Amino acid sequence: MSKALGVIPARWGSTRFPGKPMYSIAGKPLLRHVWERCQRAKKLDALIIATDDKRIAKAAFDWGAEFALTSRSHRSGTDRVAEVARHAKRFAFVINIQGDEPLVDPRLIDKLVEKLRSDRRIAIVTAAHPFANPTEAESPNQNKVVVDRNNCALYFSRSIIPYSVKSSRVCYLRHQGIYGFRRRVLLQFVKWKTGPLERAESLEQLRALENSVRVHVLLTKHGSLGVDTLADAEALEQKLARAQRRVRSR
Repeated sequence: MSKALGVIPARWGSTRFPGKPMYSIAGKPLLRHVWERCQRAKKLDALIIATDDKRIAKAAFDWGAEFALTSRSHRSGTDRVAEVARHAKRFAFVINIQGDEPLVDPRLIDKLVEKLRSDRRIAIVTAAHPFANPTEAESPNQNKVVVDRNNCALYFSRSIIPYSVKSSRVCYLRHQGIYGFRRRVLLQFVKWKTGPLERAESLEQLRALENSVRVHVLLTKHGSLGVDTLADAEALEQKLARAQRRVRSR
């Protein structure tokens, strides 16, 4: 059994941006942009939007997406994804795709699936890329990761890691919030209690490291930034508009 399920968790009640999944960008809801990018991935055998809100569910149904209504009590998107995975027994792998990354690369999704299929030692796989501007690594809103020689995660942090003396040049890696799980590991992951590192950093991926789970990190040249605020959404709309103008001018 090697089928892969893609799940996009989406909730209405974002603290900083309520209703974010349905915010219109270039004539389409943000969530639809994500879904359409995922549809281009070749290695997914199914794709489901997981939400606790009927407005999101109705919109997804209207544009032809498969959806699942999940519990309102979930603390994270991973918990929401796990609820869907619990009933999806025919899938060996589950890809957790953030609902606020409308420029997610379909090829990256395929690489996550391929990595899980090719190496049974890997329980979780994620992605990272070098910061285009190293000073951005200083922001606590940008998650960082350091890896070993086999590209397995040593640590994730909101702080800048590793520390660098002035004479050294370091490539800081921005962690991209996309995860590929073996289904059995995902179901175990959400049962574990949060540990001191996860609580300190408020990064749930540290739960895997605290429980000795191997997390492989795919290193890419570039990443896709998420939409966290209204300003991010407006900037994305401008970027898409510029891209459309370039296409028309060819």
